Amino acid sequence: MSVVHVSHVSKSYGSLRVLDDISFDVARGEVVVIIGRSGSGKSTVLRCLNGLEAIDGGEIQVADITVSAPDVNLRRLRQDVGIVFQHFNLFPHLTVERNISLALTVVKRMPSAQAHEVAERVLRQVGLLDKLQAYPEQLSGGQQQRVAIARSLAMSPKVMLFDEVTSALDPELKEEVLHVIEELAKQGMTMLLVTHEMGFARRLADRVIFMHGGRIHESGAPEQIFGDPGTPELRQFVSKTLG
Repeated sequence: MSVVHVSHVSKSYGSLRVLDDISFDVARGEVVVIIGRSGSGKSTVLRCLNGLEAIDGGEIQVADITVSAPDVNLRRLRQDVGIVFQHFNLFPHLTVERNISLALTVVKRMPSAQAHEVAERVLRQVGLLDKLQAYPEQLSGGQQQRVAIARSLAMSPKVMLFDEVTSALDPELKEEVLHVIEELAKQGMTMLLVTHEMGFARRLADRVIFMHGGRIHESGAPEQIFGDPGTPELRQFVSKTLG
C-alpha cells in the first residue's frame, strides 16, 4: 500500500522548471533515497511533499492527505509528515525538552505531563535522554540534529523526510546521526532521504531515485543504481561520488 503517491508533478520558479513531470510511489515501511547533483530538484520534492512548496501541476497524496488540494489542512499534514533539514532549527532559548514538547502542547494540545513523557521516549530513542534539560548551545552539531529528529518523531509521523541532514556536520558527527536513521528504518518507519552520502544510501535504501534536470532519470534497487547505471548521466554521477 502506498503511503506517498506523486503523479505527474511539475514545479517552476519563474521560467526555471525545477520539477518536470515527476511520478513515484512509496510503500509503507519503504526507505527511498533521492540522489542527484545540486539543482536537480531533490530538495524541492521533499518540500512539496510537506506542503512547504505549492506545485504547479499534478497530484501529491501523503498518508491519505491530498497535499496538492487547495484546501489542504497543513497542520494535519505536518503532524503526519515529519521533515528534518540540514540546519537544526532548534529554539536556542528553550531546553531540549521544551523544543520537543512545544508542538505537542500547542498543536496537539497534549497535557504537559504527557508531553514530557513523549519527550523522554523520543530522546531515549535517539540516545540523548541525558540531555533533556540542556540547551542547544550545550550540544554538539550531531546532538542537535538528533534532537531535531526526536522533535519530528514526537508527533508520531507516518512519513519522515530527511533533507541533507548530515551535510553541515563534521565527519565524526555524521555517523551518530546516520545510526539514528538506520535504527528508524529497522523499526519500519517510511522515509524519504535526500543525501550525498552514497555509501549510506547504498546500504540503507530499499530504492534509489536519481534525479537529473528536474526529472526522475533512473530509479531502482541500490545494487542496480550503483552497480549497473543505465545512462551516461548516472554513470558519470556515480563515478564522481563513489570515486
